[in-house]
Amino acid sequence: MSKIAVIGTGYVGLTTSIGLASLGHQVVGYDVDPAKVEVLQAGKLPIHEPGLGEILGDVLKSGNLKTTSVLSEAVTDADFIFTCVPTPQDEDGSADLSYVISASTAMKDFLKAGAVVVTKSTVPVGSAQIVEDAIGRSDVEVASNPEFLREGAAVYDFQNPDRIVVGARSNEVAQSVMDLYSKIDCPKVLTSQATAELIKYASNSFLAIKLSYVNDIAALCEAVGADSHEVLHGMGLDTRIGNRFLEPGPGWGGSCFPKDTKALESIANSFGIELPLITTAIASNEAAHKRVADRVMNSLGGSLVGKTIAVFGLTFKANTDDTRESPSIAVIERLIGRGGKVVAFDPMVSDYKLAGLTVAASPAEAASGADALVVLTEWAEFKSIDAKEILAAMSGNVVVDTRKVLDQSVWTEAGANFPTNPTTKAV
Repeated sequence: MSKIAVIGTGYVGLTTSIGLASLGHQVVGYDVDPAKVEVLQAGKLPIHEPGLGEILGDVLKSGNLKTTSVLSEAVTDADFIFTCVPTPQDEDGSADLSYVISASTAMKDFLKAGAVVVTKSTVPVGSAQIVEDAIGRSDVEVASNPEFLREGAAVYDFQNPDRIVVGARSNEVAQSVMDLYSKIDCPKVLTSQATAELIKYASNSFLAIKLSYVNDIAALCEAVGADSHEVLHGMGLDTRIGNRFLEPGPGWGGSCFPKDTKALESIANSFGIELPLITTAIASNEAAHKRVADRVMNSLGGSLVGKTIAVFGLTFKANTDDTRESPSIAVIERLIGRGGKVVAFDPMVSDYKLAGLTVAASPAEAASGADALVVLTEWAEFKSIDAKEILAAMSGNVVVDTRKVLDQSVWTEAGANFPTNPTTKAV
């Protein structure tokens, strides 16, 4: 088994280090934050990810995973070094590579000859060359191995990926990285650095386009009186379309789709290529946020001034504690911006700093005195909430379920009013 260093213990780095250790490799996870290292050494996760904590305990016990805040300890003896640092969105929409460059520069003097530096972070085309220049050593190889992990399902995705992609200057180097995943049976793609880098952006952006299309079709269905779920189910039966990513909602978000679509648009523009589908998908997503706020406002008489809105869900999706670029937050900001007061409950979020937003400790507390209830995240536990208890706590009875989590017949019988096809007037 190989000796591996993983630079960064954020969401991607943590899942990568634990996953590779579970395959039998000797892994050292590095993070600049000593406090986070101590938490991991104690067998605790700094994030919420179902199933990952149990595997962390196993690999720590076996000795396959160690953590450190000393960079030299992590990389000196490593055969492979996985760079898993943030690539946030820059002001112009492009990916900020400062963390990638900084990590590459910091490790260059500790790398042994023949080591392979593997970029796991989502980076634009040409980043491999930038990493090579930052390291500045002809005896060190650079490869690209993009991640395709879904938050809330990272363990399954690592163990059962749709594909593994590795790009390098030579097939020999690419194969050496791919061999690290020899225990995983799935399609495996050996390709160039540039191709591997673009596969990630192209994949995420396509999914964002698909979600924007689904949300627009759902809005049209409502306008014409069609059942959006039946329409989308009928679409999904076509094998050319498939039945995944056909669930409408308040918009898409998270740590990947928003920044990756804008980064791909920036990459294309830098080469003089226009990607109108990407531009339109981004605009469509913002329109989805507005539609939800419009519905709530119009259902409450055309104004939110002095109104209290209960919100169920703050994370961008269920089974994670991640609120980055959450459509829930985007909708809440619009509700507050129109004069409303929002009280929200989320199973994994106990605090969120936003003027006009209060985070409650329970669904009933969030609903207390509310004029309307809006469901923005598809947490499974929301399905079992007592409709009568929530409606009794509210001062109004308007319920807007953007995720179709609630049993509408049960809630309607309890007195809920589910508004449909509101007239859009607000900006």
